[in-house]
Amino acid sequence: MKHYRNLSELHHANGWTSPENPLVSLIRCNQACSLGDRAFTSDFYMIGFKKLISGIFKYGRTKYDHDNGSMSFVKPRQIIEMRDLEFEEEGFLIFFHEDVLNGHPLYNEIDKYHYFEYETNEALHLSPKEKEIIWGLYDKIRTEYYNNQDEYSREIILGHISSILMYAQRFYKRQFINRTDLSGKTVTKFQRVISSYLTTGQLLIDGLPSVNQIADKLNMSPRYLTDMLKQETGKTAMELIHIAIIAEAKNLLTSADQSVAEIAYQLGFENVSYFTKLFKQQVGLRPFEFKKMNLN
Repeated sequence: MKHYRNLSELHHANGWTSPENPLVSLIRCNQACSLGDRAFTSDFYMIGFKKLISGIFKYGRTKYDHDNGSMSFVKPRQIIEMRDLEFEEEGFLIFFHEDVLNGHPLYNEIDKYHYFEYETNEALHLSPKEKEIIWGLYDKIRTEYYNNQDEYSREIILGHISSILMYAQRFYKRQFINRTDLSGKTVTKFQRVISSYLTTGQLLIDGLPSVNQIADKLNMSPRYLTDMLKQETGKTAMELIHIAIIAEAKNLLTSADQSVAEIAYQLGFENVSYFTKLFKQQVGLRPFEFKKMNLN
């Protein structure tokens, strides 16, 4: 698989003119835009906006849904394939090498934008007004990019990129709310999967459920699932898993004639000490203390 270490390699491979900046690149896509004919990885972040008529855009081996016009976000060393893309309207790609962030506040801030981890059908779909905002920021970057760059250019360009990322975060929250209204609450579906683990004996076979396992059953990426749940409940997926497991533990400690160790293994814990630690964090008592209190 091809790996691009710098933007010059990427431009040369695609027959583009050399980038104006060795660490930042802007590509305007009118009717067509492709990045080679095979999957690749790179040392760059990518922000893209496009509304596809046809073609393939695979990210992390899964297809992106771009039917309604959407933004996508890729971070370094993730697998990308963009081939034979035709757009219904103009689009753009912004590439910036991870090294351009060194010493800038965005170096630390970019990790909070979980959408760089999102997968299939989780692209950001924009309203007409939202498109105007994003295009406006892109045009500001483009103006600075082609305007005899100097010692201020990096700060100005990264400032506008940071704004795009912050707006994307806001727009994703709007999308979470809209998609919840259309398809039902994610937390309800999440709880059904957890309930299945508890009632079918799956915990004994597979152990404690992971966020990845539940996300897979719900056809979401783990990051997207956690962000949806955080939006709906204020808690992460892992926090909700722990709450459900400890609720069942409390039920068993109260009603079942089993030892703490037996209940721990029944709930999928590999050792009693971890069960005891988690239970005390959630309840404020050790399991045997809770059991003794309820028996009395």
